[in-house]
Amino acid sequence: MIRKILLGIGATIVLLIAVVLITVNLRWDRQFDAPFPTLAASTDPAVVARGRYLAYGPAHCSVCHAQPGNPAGVLSGGRTFVIAPGTIRVPNLTPDTATGIGRFTDGSIARMLRYGVRHDGRSAIPFMEFQAMSDADIVALISFLRSQPAVRNGIPDHDYTLLGKAVMSFAIKPVGPSAPPPAESPPSGPTVERGAYLVGAISNCAGCHTQRDMATGAYIGARLAGGTPMETETEKPIQVVPPNITADSNGRATLWTEDEFVARFHAGERIPGTPMPWVAFGRMSDDDLRAIYRYLRTMRTAT
Repeated sequence: MIRKILLGIGATIVLLIAVVLITVNLRWDRQFDAPFPTLAASTDPAVVARGRYLAYGPAHCSVCHAQPGNPAGVLSGGRTFVIAPGTIRVPNLTPDTATGIGRFTDGSIARMLRYGVRHDGRSAIPFMEFQAMSDADIVALISFLRSQPAVRNGIPDHDYTLLGKAVMSFAIKPVGPSAPPPAESPPSGPTVERGAYLVGAISNCAGCHTQRDMATGAYIGARLAGGTPMETETEKPIQVVPPNITADSNGRATLWTEDEFVARFHAGERIPGTPMPWVAFGRMSDDDLRAIYRYLRTMRTAT
């Protein structure tokens, strides 16, 4: 009798595992519907320059989409990140029609930025949180990307582990803007309003400086109060912890003066291979850095 019961339990477990595996393999590449924003690239030199500033500065596209050591910073993709959900490969953002964004419409690129839905309808991994980016900044960014020389560089798609497929099947889905995005970004200047926009809509500071579930990417900590430990991209990795950057008593916004904050960003990388994109952020204007500092000084998580 006991043997029959154990055999029955074992068969049930095997059946459940089989059902889960089948479900994961059927769902991991599911497609989602999202609108295509009616935004179109411009050839206006001022708009293109604004997009270049975003790509190589506060939006730090160059950090992932340009190969390390490439002095020209060509956004032809190719970087690889091996994490628990699988091997993540960064795509080519040049206008090549075979391997880059030349294959996609402006609306498709805008949908990817705003809603996290890829050209094939699948959900993007939530590494780029640009949902609240203004229409004007999306146009500027696409305009700059279109203006680059086309580079033929085919990048294979991501290679998910079983865990990654399970996460994509059940935990990851596109997240659109929580409120109607603005048509224009706040004017340049060292204002709290501008800083809030840069921190929340462009630079994705919360992405590292807030604790996250590393399997699903979901936020599990107080916003900007310090992130999950990471490792440097070096031959012998060391662990670094993104600090609290609010105005809490232990936050960086209270440990530095405004001038020290600006100087630190322009000083660049001090820990080799750090996940913090110092090079890109160091290209930001003084006004934008001061705006970020003034916004962070308004943020507190401690009671």
